[in-house]
Amino acid sequence: MSKKTSIRIGTRDSQLATWQAKQVAKKLQDLGYETELIFVKSEGDIDLTTPLTEMGGKGVFTKALDDAQLNDEIDIAVHSFKDLPTENPLPLKVAAIMKRADARDSLVAPDGTGFLNDPDYEATIATSSNRRRAQWLHRYPNHNIVNIRGNVNTRLEKVEKNDWDGAIFAAAGLERIDLGHHISEYLDWIVSAAAQGAMAVMIREGDSEMEEIISQLDHDETALCTTIERDFLHDMEAGCSAPVGAYAYIENSHVHFKAIALTLDGMESYDYEEVVSVGEAGELGHSAAQALLSEGAIKVIEEMKKSEK
Repeated sequence: MSKKTSIRIGTRDSQLATWQAKQVAKKLQDLGYETELIFVKSEGDIDLTTPLTEMGGKGVFTKALDDAQLNDEIDIAVHSFKDLPTENPLPLKVAAIMKRADARDSLVAPDGTGFLNDPDYEATIATSSNRRRAQWLHRYPNHNIVNIRGNVNTRLEKVEKNDWDGAIFAAAGLERIDLGHHISEYLDWIVSAAAQGAMAVMIREGDSEMEEIISQLDHDETALCTTIERDFLHDMEAGCSAPVGAYAYIENSHVHFKAIALTLDGMESYDYEEVVSVGEAGELGHSAAQALLSEGAIKVIEEMKKSEK
């Protein structure tokens, strides 16, 4: 590709999605390529009331971008990697996984977090994620969970306007757009979603020219860790709506991996934790899923399938 030709970058139009697309644009510009942002509105951005689990999960945020790419309206698409299904039947592929930001979840509590120290207090916490819901109820079984939808800014407004005690946000989403000051507490005890905090750049299959360009943006450590997490998610047959978490990180040439699967009410929890050398980590996600399923976590998947019928 001539460096005078502009690379069309498809993105959703929320502040966070735009920030992510601009990061990719800057890295491409640093390599000498011209770029252009193309904004695409997804079903998940238009319908802010229906729970994600009822709208088909991850696909509601990616389908419009997929269509734009297949129709040659954009050359690449930038996604929050955790929004991408683990199986993609379309002729599209991830060509780069960007260096991961903070993978943790966080609590936004406008009036403070003192209520967490009162075991008798029946707090109301907002989240649209079954993974966050189940882990929160596992720790605080007497709390109430309410659904919340919308982009980061919309959800922050809802937290301020409602009489909820708090809402759970991905820390990276707040920090990336300079809203980290809203974080009241980092929830280190919650196992994050597979690939949370990482961005993926999608290209059309067979576009070798674009693949050569975009592959320069790939971050090896993030790619390894998110692959392990997504292997686990895939083998659990969990999808985005299941109360399943997976997180891997590299330290001293070893991969530390933690995974969890819970029933929706948080009453039953299946945990997995392992440390292996980087060279032996290739099958870690698969072996973790096998272990949890054999321990009884299949109940979690069966429960989700029943709830989705």
